[in-house]
Amino acid sequence: MGNKQFKAMVVNESGDHIFTRKITTRFIDDLPLYEVLIRVHYSSVNYKDALSASGNKGVTKNYPHTPGVDAAGIVEDSSVEYFRTGDKVVVTGHDLGMDTPGGFGEYVRVPADWVVKLPENMSLKESMIYGTAGFAAALSVYKLTENGVAPEQGNILVTGAPGGVGSVAVSILVKSGFQVVALNGKIDQREYLLNLGAREVLSVEDAMDKTGRPLLKARWAGVVDTVGGAILSTAIRSTKYGGTVTSCGNAASPDLPLTVYPFILRGVNLLGVETVNCPLNVRREIWRRLSQEWKLERLDMIATEISLDQLNESLDLILQGKQKGRTVINLMK
Repeated sequence: MGNKQFKAMVVNESGDHIFTRKITTRFIDDLPLYEVLIRVHYSSVNYKDALSASGNKGVTKNYPHTPGVDAAGIVEDSSVEYFRTGDKVVVTGHDLGMDTPGGFGEYVRVPADWVVKLPENMSLKESMIYGTAGFAAALSVYKLTENGVAPEQGNILVTGAPGGVGSVAVSILVKSGFQVVALNGKIDQREYLLNLGAREVLSVEDAMDKTGRPLLKARWAGVVDTVGGAILSTAIRSTKYGGTVTSCGNAASPDLPLTVYPFILRGVNLLGVETVNCPLNVRREIWRRLSQEWKLERLDMIATEISLDQLNESLDLILQGKQKGRTVINLMK
């Protein structure tokens, strides 16, 4: 194929630690020498992408860099037998978009064990409406249900519900028969959350205890938390006996002001949700469920499609906490 050119967002760092983003030309020969070369059709915008695109060295150590922790497309070249030219594939997690050039470019080249074949009942665009955020939401629900949480046990709280993870989590839980209480964010999205199927919408003030009591009135059979901090602490202290809380984000705070009482007096389970190094067998199972029993019929409700040239604005919105649902990048435009 030769040293083919392609378009990509590149983030550069100047000597005074100022980071700038630009849509520019890259070359396939500049990509790492891994086994699978993919022509990216769609990517998506995640909080981690916004951090990488802003120069967060905890996410990306070396610049210039192309972010994008998600990519879905067609295999253009492969040195392993399992993947062949023309296969539709998805890549999420691992080091993609962190220190490995990511999905904000028209091509990626990655190790074969990062790649999952696209499930038959799913399009490339649908896979990126889910993306890492949807995968985290599905993995959270998977952990809740595998740990014994069932619809008849009571309400499930979803924090950060208007965001990418929260929107998909609310939708999957509703589809699975759960009664969902959604926590609104900085911008009022009450109608949006009710349309997703939430039975009740709480404000941030409703979900943050200020008394400091080690235990609060038991309200939740389970919790999908995406924000951390005082909201997660309040949710844990409000979880019923034997209930399960999953934690997958720290948009509000990485701190967790808490005592051990919810765990030793109510038997509350706190489960971490980590998507980067998720084992391949679990990763395949989550994608299978998203394509079958958890497939959402109204994915377009939670998705906005943009081109690569519109990406800068979306990255700024997510950093400001103003993103609603999922933003999908069409790299074929």
